[in-house]
Amino acid sequence: MFCRNCGSQYTTDEAVICVNCGTQKGMGVNFCPACGHQTPPGTMVCLNCGVGFENYAAKSDKSKMAAGLLGIFLGCFGVHNFYLGYTSKAVIQLVISVVGLLLSCCTLGISAFLILIPSIWGLVEGIMILTGSIKTDAKGNLLKD
Repeated sequence: MFCRNCGSQYTTDEAVICVNCGTQKGMGVNFCPACGHQTPPGTMVCLNCGVGFENYAAKSDKSKMAAGLLGIFLGCFGVHNFYLGYTSKAVIQLVISVVGLLLSCCTLGISAFLILIPSIWGLVEGIMILTGSIKTDAKGNLLKD
């Protein structure tokens, strides 16, 4: 078995952390846990040996249901992305919404459009989380059902 963070081989199968990089077993998304070859980001199957990563992925403490509902109801403010650890996306959604709300005092057309963008974005991501299209948090851990 290989470390998913640095690719070095574990000394024993019972190891709980990698002695090379100190990462908890199952964490990381850079290397295949079966053969140790580097994997492109976001892949669910090793391109070298064909092993699926879902059995090796660590479980997140984040709930799929909570993230999906946050995306549907509060997605325009990026709350679901903050919850899952995608801070950059969340800040972008929050800034667009706040700017849209502030501009609503001055103009109607632009501000309504600015508030509509992150609202639709959050709704779509919330539905994608609930249907399983988005399965992991920002650390690459599988969401709880």
